[in-house]
Amino acid sequence: MVEPADAHESEKAEPIPLSALQHAVYCLRQAALIHLERQWEENRFTAEGSVLHTVAEKPGTRKDRGVRRVMALPLASRRLGIVGVGDLVEFHKGEGATETAYPVEYKRGKPKTHRADEVQLCAQALCLEEMTGSAVPEGALFYGETKRRVIIRFDDELRVFTETIIAELTQVFATQKTPPPTQNRERCRACSLLEICKPHLVAKPVLAWRKRILDQLLADGAEPA
Repeated sequence: MVEPADAHESEKAEPIPLSALQHAVYCLRQAALIHLERQWEENRFTAEGSVLHTVAEKPGTRKDRGVRRVMALPLASRRLGIVGVGDLVEFHKGEGATETAYPVEYKRGKPKTHRADEVQLCAQALCLEEMTGSAVPEGALFYGETKRRVIIRFDDELRVFTETIIAELTQVFATQKTPPPTQNRERCRACSLLEICKPHLVAKPVLAWRKRILDQLLADGAEPA
């Protein structure tokens, strides 16, 4: 298990919640609005997800056919500065007394086109590797709509992507600054914070400033870049 942090470590910033990584992949601004500004707005999608997690997040341990299952397992990585709770971690029996951790995350709906769910699951695996000292090669995402598991391999590409997202979010937390909107039309439309974020209104001053500069350049006879 992870050893207690020393005095130097305790001076570091608060760890990033694992749930914030999923938000950061979807939209870094959304993650900041939720986890820095503490703004949140429930919609049908988040409500369905809450119901699914209420069922999954009941602490407990049970064994079935050689697999030890631990529900609502606390997870943390000192190296990456992340912390959270795993919906379900299975410990598959290996040779002798060895076990291999296998994280399972419960999600509403069906598999997505972006990798937010995969990153959150991979971050759990990175925590488990640090906590147990053993490799965690794969895990699974269980989707409420399909009622099936999707196996996720924690390959080098996913690991690098996950650590990149963690680094980006760490920077946001360190600066305490909410990033500007990216205006991804499809994602904005489905976002539960659309009315709070107001991406078009936030972007308007920037567009207006650019137009003024361009108009001034043209008036002065300069060629636009």
